[in-house]
Amino acid sequence: MTDQLTDELTDRPTDPAAPAVERTVTLRYFAAARAALGRAEETLAVPPGATVADVVARLAAADPAAEPVLARCSVLLDGRRAAPSDVVPDGASLDLLPPFAGG
Repeated sequence: MTDQLTDELTDRPTDPAAPAVERTVTLRYFAAARAALGRAEETLAVPPGATVADVVARLAAADPAAEPVLARCSVLLDGRRAAPSDVVPDGASLDLLPPFAGG
């Protein structure tokens, strides 16, 4: 499934023999997202043109038990609220913030 997802996310170069240049992003997980994924932070290589929704879908595919939490998370892209359709640039940071209550 991951190979299929990568194929769908990759903008293919005109030369099929040329490798696609992946972009590196830093992912940080908070509260229930951290608990569900079992880590606080990681670096992930994503293909050019990957969106916030693509990255979250890739995480959910890799860890289906975490999908219910990931589906409810707000995402910050470099400190600003991100839309699912926002393209993730090289070197970006994504923060996944599940809903929380408190005062």
